[in-house]
Amino acid sequence: MSDLEGNPQATDLAIEPGVHTAFFYGTLMHPKILRTVIRHNGSQLQICPAILLEHTRHKVKWAEYPGVVPYSRSSKSLFTRELEPEERCVRGTLVTGLTEADLGRLDYFEGPDYGRQNVQVHKLGEMMSLDSYQLDEQASGDLLPTTPQALPDREVLTSESGQTDAQTYVFKDISELEAEMWSFEEFVKENAWKWYRSDS
Repeated sequence: MSDLEGNPQATDLAIEPGVHTAFFYGTLMHPKILRTVIRHNGSQLQICPAILLEHTRHKVKWAEYPGVVPYSRSSKSLFTRELEPEERCVRGTLVTGLTEADLGRLDYFEGPDYGRQNVQVHKLGEMMSLDSYQLDEQASGDLLPTTPQALPDREVLTSESGQTDAQTYVFKDISELEAEMWSFEEFVKENAWKWYRSDS
């Protein structure tokens, strides 16, 4: 993440051969949207709740989706106080089994406003098949409970054994973000259907 923190316009990562792992924190947390973007049912994918430390997730101006940036950047321009540890972390989903074709479609979906970056996240559950999640249109389901589980001890979260390597899409231009945090529950209730229904 050091390149991105020093240069908001950091170059996106190249897609290397093999199976890939990604951390999703916005619209792609919704299984139906993820399947729509990668253009298959994702039967080979494994997924679990996860958390990204020292980052904040914000509403993108004039949009329904969010952008994540390192707290070292957002703290300088979006906040007037020091955030508590729980506030400067982002809950999302860890997905493994993504192919190079999947990443290519994900890169296209995210567009030039995001850069795919290497990060380390902490799993908050066991990996399960994507098919195990049936997300109702009006509820957030098991991916993000209404009352999220308590975070593990900070030492556990930051220990080497507790970290999993992944890639995520970091927003490049912080001036296009609002200080207000983005809510997945609110997105599911109000806007998610627009992103996967064929008649929308």
